[in-house]
Amino acid sequence: QVQVVESGGGSVQAGESLRLSCTVSGLIFADVPMGWFRQAPGKEREGVACIDWGGTIDTYAASVEGRFAISRDNAKSTLYLQMNNLKPEDTAMYYCVPVSFIGSRGLSVPDTNAWGQGTQVTVSS
Repeated sequence: QVQVVESGGGSVQAGESLRLSCTVSGLIFADVPMGWFRQAPGKEREGVACIDWGGTIDTYAASVEGRFAISRDNAKSTLYLQMNNLKPEDTAMYYCVPVSFIGSRGLSVPDTNAWGQGTQVTVSS
């Protein structure tokens, strides 16, 4: 059974940074692409970023391109999301989950039971 645990969220001011982490168990982490997703109150869950097995191919939603960076440490079975120059519209619960595709298809919300509890990011202006 795949389990993910997200951490690193918090409350920050606009323009500040946060680094999210996600530890994964129950699968061979190095074999699967991974993605970050977020859901703001009253909105649908959306893809933020995804990365391939080896950490060399990353894709971002247009809203975060140039501000966020996804990375992974396969030895630690951990996924990261470095978020810089945060904006109030980045406020959401953030989730990580294995995905089936890389590239833009990897940003589509997957049909999976592997969702974790998420980590809350709140950005005030």
